[in-house]
Amino acid sequence: MIIILRPDTDKNEPAYAKLMAYMEALPNISIRAHDEEGAEQTLTELYLVGNTKPLDTAEIEAHEVVDRVVRVSRDYRILGRHKNDDRDTHFEYNGVRFGQDNLQIFAGLCAVDNAEHVEIMMKALQESGLQCTRMGAYKPRTSPYSFQGHGKDCLSFVFELAGKYDIKVVSMEITHDAHIEEIQQALEAAGNPTGVMLQIGTRNTQNFELLKSVGRQKQFPILLKRGFGITLEESLNAAEYLASEGNRNVIFCLRGMKTNYGDPHRNLVDFSHVPTVKTLTRMPVCIDPSHSVGSRNMSPDGIMDIFHCTAQGVIAGANMVLVDFHPAPEKALVDGPQALRLDELPWFLEDIQIAREAYGKRCELQQQLTK
Repeated sequence: MIIILRPDTDKNEPAYAKLMAYMEALPNISIRAHDEEGAEQTLTELYLVGNTKPLDTAEIEAHEVVDRVVRVSRDYRILGRHKNDDRDTHFEYNGVRFGQDNLQIFAGLCAVDNAEHVEIMMKALQESGLQCTRMGAYKPRTSPYSFQGHGKDCLSFVFELAGKYDIKVVSMEITHDAHIEEIQQALEAAGNPTGVMLQIGTRNTQNFELLKSVGRQKQFPILLKRGFGITLEESLNAAEYLASEGNRNVIFCLRGMKTNYGDPHRNLVDFSHVPTVKTLTRMPVCIDPSHSVGSRNMSPDGIMDIFHCTAQGVIAGANMVLVDFHPAPEKALVDGPQALRLDELPWFLEDIQIAREAYGKRCELQQQLTK
């Protein structure tokens, strides 16, 4: 059960103390409070864990500070979309809106190699009107002999260049909780010129201690990639780990499933789950066509598979696209064969716009049919 308090409830007022005393007297029920601080107001939600079925919602809603009560109808208590649940399906970070009702593009380097390539990429993004990018500093690899990323050594110039070219959010994978502090220190040293979205990669989807550490910090939003060898339910529960620790600004990323049934693609593309995740949860949904397809293969119509798969996800309602670009793919230290070239960026963005408009028309048609 979720108890949503009236906006800007003062926790020092008698009415709040009365509510807490009432709930603390409930047998076998534990309470967890979560504050969501917005630009204009603070919202407090109280999560009741235990056997809440016997509780009278009307009795709880009668308390002065209570706005409404939501009964949890799914396992994903915090991030789930429950019956009669009108909580937000979006959040804002560093001036950028992330929600189930819009679309953001994160084009950039899968792995940072040098400052020159980072600056070329940032400049191209600015010229294309984009304000978000992906820049991999920490890279978990299958082989211990493969390039593992420059780590904290590249953070300073990545953040400074992001500020120079007005890039608002940099998506960056982390593999250890120590990386959070390294990013915080580098951002502060650079004067906080940009924002960071912490990315949990597919290999760490069930690294529960890392999930807890990332969830406890509230400075950065989180992009969680679906585990490549586990069920959708297991991956959604991983997202719930993040939210249960306090950070609800989570985006769920579909990046393909590891199975030979996906051949010749690198992974089995799972973008049909975009509407499924949006139905089950309130999280915005990201697609990663680069790591799903894993190549620059082209179909007879002259369109690359990465473009086709991106369009499939966008036309299904995706809210974010995470895609590899590189100024010189042949020189990329990680995943060069799947990276798109900068001269393909305008084409890629226009193709996405076509798919997004098609999604909008499909929604309009559905609304007309249900009138």
